[in-house]
Amino acid sequence: MRPLVSAGTLTAAVAAALLLPPSAYATTPGDNGTVKIHDAKTGEELHKNEPHVCTFYVDAFGFDGGQQVDWHIEAWAPTADVKGETVKTGSLTLDGEGHGRTQDLSIPDGHYKLFWNFDGEHGRAKHKVFWTNCEDDTQPSGGDPSASATPSGPAQPGAAPTASAPADTAPTSSPSSSPSPSAQGGDLAETGNGAPVGLLSTAAAVLVAAGGYLVFRRRKAQQN
Repeated sequence: MRPLVSAGTLTAAVAAALLLPPSAYATTPGDNGTVKIHDAKTGEELHKNEPHVCTFYVDAFGFDGGQQVDWHIEAWAPTADVKGETVKTGSLTLDGEGHGRTQDLSIPDGHYKLFWNFDGEHGRAKHKVFWTNCEDDTQPSGGDPSASATPSGPAQPGAAPTASAPADTAPTSSPSSSPSPSAQGGDLAETGNGAPVGLLSTAAAVLVAAGGYLVFRRRKAQQN
């Protein structure tokens, strides 16, 4: 019987839990939302935190519909001269879905902490720490100053003048150091090994003539 009684008790407990109104499971009203720091260029639909910004806004979502909120921003270590000095304050009413945002805000570069106060918070405000740094967004673009050309000016006393050829002028070739055929005492063309072409032609003609003479002598001898 004991197993049957235990099973019946468990069934009754589960049934009672299912019959409880949904509000019994809900988070305590007023303390169930999230607040984020957003760059001014970030859309409200993105639920992400951006702790390094220049111009920014505070974005809240998931709170109770119509929630009244007071917020303020304090200077924070390590950049604050006086920790806890309030630099911005404001208030707003969230929409029916518990969403709301501040206008775009701008404060000097440094480290800060946001405090988000509302009715129903559990002991302390919701908060976010963040940095503002607008210096990086205002750096002029351009090349390295060291890479710029040095302007020309009057020659310094005692400095030897330097001549530079124009960049678009092709270098001229130097004259050949080898002497021309006329400088060698003749105007005959030369072969690759330095022998005159005329002498080789003469030698060839003599050999051809000698060969023809020998052939003539041989034929004459055969006829006799």
